[in-house]
Amino acid sequence: MDNRQAIGSWLSGPRAAMEDAGADFGYRGEQLGLPEDGPGSIARPGRRLGALAVDWGLGVLIAYGLITDGYDGQTTGNWALLVFLVMSVLTVGTVGFTPGKRLFGLRVVALDTGRVQPLRGLLRSVLLCLAVPALIWDRDGRGLHDRLARTVEVRI
Repeated sequence: MDNRQAIGSWLSGPRAAMEDAGADFGYRGEQLGLPEDGPGSIARPGRRLGALAVDWGLGVLIAYGLITDGYDGQTTGNWALLVFLVMSVLTVGTVGFTPGKRLFGLRVVALDTGRVQPLRGLLRSVLLCLAVPALIWDRDGRGLHDRLARTVEVRI
């Protein structure tokens, strides 16, 4: 290995350095038995963030228009978080997707049964509202909230 490669390997991250050394990690979702692409494959981060933005926007609109009767900064934000939580628990725990996820062609499924039970939807939604678990990802692109709830977000 050239010195420039050794010094610059941190730019591409540890996974790229391991792949250069000969390690084969496979594709995202392979260990879960999911296809590499197409329906049923793991959702990409861009779609997931887009769906989250739509759902958060709906929560803010509902809080702004129906609850706080105008923008009151912190109060509207708190109500928006509560609306987001309730919407996420009710929709993910029953049909498997929120309005934003449906718009972006995503669905949350349980790894063992394929259908998200209401308690798993509640756990996943609460952890998602805490934000930190959603920012910690594994090699398959699943957030900690998905790992703890034993769910995965896939493309429809």
